[in-house]
Amino acid sequence: MGGISIWQILIILAIVLLLFGTKRLRNIGGDLGEAIKGFKQSMQSASQTDKSETSDSTESKKDTSDS
Repeated sequence: MGGISIWQILIILAIVLLLFGTKRLRNIGGDLGEAIKGFKQSMQSASQTDKSETSDSTESKKDTSDS
């Protein structure tokens, strides 16, 4: 009783394949891939925005202290 065997996983995958079909699974996989790609891009752009905001605030502090 130590977990799921490879045969159980194969049976589950075969049932899912029969229920949904290959075309629908391919579409779901593509949609999921696009969603993950979009999420990664938004995380990178948010990270770059945060970095630029912190560097802008650091530069503005230097400018005010030089005066």
